[in-house]
Amino acid sequence: MTTPYAALSPALQDKLTHTITLLQRIASEFSPAVFANSLGAEDMVLTDLIAREQIGIDIFSLDTGRLPAETYALMQQTAETYPSKPVTVFFPRAESVEQYVNSQGINAFYGSIDARKACCRIRKLEPLARALAGKTAWVTGLRREQSTTRTDMQEQEWDAGNGLQKFNPLLAWSEKEVWAYIKALNVPYNALHDQHYPSIGCAPCTRAIAVGEDVRAGRWWWENPENKECGLHAKVSGLTPPK
Repeated sequence: MTTPYAALSPALQDKLTHTITLLQRIASEFSPAVFANSLGAEDMVLTDLIAREQIGIDIFSLDTGRLPAETYALMQQTAETYPSKPVTVFFPRAESVEQYVNSQGINAFYGSIDARKACCRIRKLEPLARALAGKTAWVTGLRREQSTTRTDMQEQEWDAGNGLQKFNPLLAWSEKEVWAYIKALNVPYNALHDQHYPSIGCAPCTRAIAVGEDVRAGRWWWENPENKECGLHAKVSGLTPPK
């Protein structure tokens, strides 16, 4: 592989070739496809690849209304860095947020798993459904080593909940490889990553981690690891829709 990827290790270049080929196949065979950019390190790698390789996959992001200031700064920087691939932003329904806050409290999600998942459902799942409406496939930046809830994920899966194909092109990438790409290609990233935040979500549900902690330890840290998903990436089944 030639420039601009020449600085990457041969092993990572091999993975990169596979990832680019997969993204091109998604754009060709599963149009219209969209990429869900949560503005994490992995998602910035995919944003850079889609823009750099001019791949026909649109990009969207979910603004829950409670993101850290650093995430909004990156959102602006992303728009300025990749003008050819604008990120469409989806917001939760204002009336749903108002009802939740007024009936349960502004920080009710700390009280129980059900309350936390209800907040995620309003702020993430409903906007996601609108973002995926009418699409044939969606792309994520999930990696297998990120979490115990993601070890069984496949590169291509049928997302039964949303009724479309789901692709995870970076599934086999390591954290080290993600950062090697970011540094080599000068990809913008969230400033919180430099403050020991490997995984970044809503501000009140994210904290820095200590040395040796799991990369997802800072997300919903008051819950057990097996519960640490918001529902965006619920279990899926098979490669094709049921007949």
